[in-house]
Amino acid sequence: MLDTTPLTRAVDHFADRLRAAPQSRLQRGAAAEALGLAREMALRAQLLEAPDAAAREMPDAGMFAAADQVTVAGNDLALVLVDEAALAEAVALVEEAQRRAGV
Repeated sequence: MLDTTPLTRAVDHFADRLRAAPQSRLQRGAAAEALGLAREMALRAQLLEAPDAAAREMPDAGMFAAADQVTVAGNDLALVLVDEAALAEAVALVEEAQRRAGV
């Protein structure tokens, strides 16, 4: 079984930073960046779980839900990852999104 702790830690850190961010930062793009990340992680998890099923897009639940959406999608992805390369790629995805979000 793959230890996905690096991914869950990166996801939790980003989500915590989003929750602590002022509304103005969320409005200036941090929430949109978080939603984009959540959607990408959800898509990756769906493709690993059911590659033949039609992909579903995570809805935009608003800027104050972005941290929760990142957490849910990140934890879902962590549950289905099976190799180190995909894990490293997912961690890098989270770290890059956090950098772009500026939080």
